[in-house]
Amino acid sequence: MQSTILGFDPGRDKCGLAVMGEDLQLYYHQTVPAQSAIANIQSLLQKLPISVIVMGDRTTAKQWRSQLESTCNSLPIVMVDEHNSTLEARDRYWQMYPPKGLAKLVPQGLREPPAPIDDIVAILLIERYLKITVTSDQ
Repeated sequence: MQSTILGFDPGRDKCGLAVMGEDLQLYYHQTVPAQSAIANIQSLLQKLPISVIVMGDRTTAKQWRSQLESTCNSLPIVMVDEHNSTLEARDRYWQMYPPKGLAKLVPQGLREPPAPIDDIVAILLIERYLKITVTSDQ
């Protein structure tokens, strides 16, 4: 398996986690309670060949970064701009999980995802990171 990227959307109550390869293959995504985020990240580090942690730069990011630096085996941690990521994640949710039945008739802008979308934000953070690294490599 190629090396992978861990996406981390930090939050006060819940956090989004995702693991994706550079080829955009998604290996894992989950929204977890904030108090178990570090344990979940450590578990993923043991199971998958993660080469970098990409995290959002907004809510509680500084505190989370210092926790990650002290527990994640000196892996590089890259901060990514989170601007508009929640709105993008809502749209992505409906691409990943198209509405069924009568819900299809409700305009997408009025639909609320039925579950937290922090994990989808983590996916978007990885994609933003990859877009930046590809652009800077050219």
